[in-house]
Amino acid sequence: MAYANIKATLASDIRKVWDTVTDLKDWSWRSGLDRIEVLSDTQFVEYTEDGFATTFTVTLKERYKRWEFDMENKNIKGHWTGIFYDQMGRTTIDFTEKVTVKKFYLRPFAGRYLRNQQRMYFSDLKAKTEG
Repeated sequence: MAYANIKATLASDIRKVWDTVTDLKDWSWRSGLDRIEVLSDTQFVEYTEDGFATTFTVTLKERYKRWEFDMENKNIKGHWTGIFYDQMGRTTIDFTEKVTVKKFYLRPFAGRYLRNQQRMYFSDLKAKTEG
């Protein structure tokens, strides 16, 4: 199993950060993403710029506190947890991703890939919420 975690504080209030992260209609701020297709209140599909699809199923959504979902594509299956803390006008995020790699030859690269994805996501989120 591959694991990645990022914990950081943004100079933006929790409502703005939460609304940005959970808004599946405005994904334009995210690097490498071509589109999001919302299937239902609890399921959506993200497509990368090269057409690679990942399906997400929301398992928990506690407004301004916690968002969790299962995710799956042809290479991985896993779970993502996002925890949000109000820090007097600033927001601390704690995002954890745990995945099982389906293809054995991808296993050595999975941890690094997840960490890179999290860094890129955080950089995009910071630009969107603080810019």
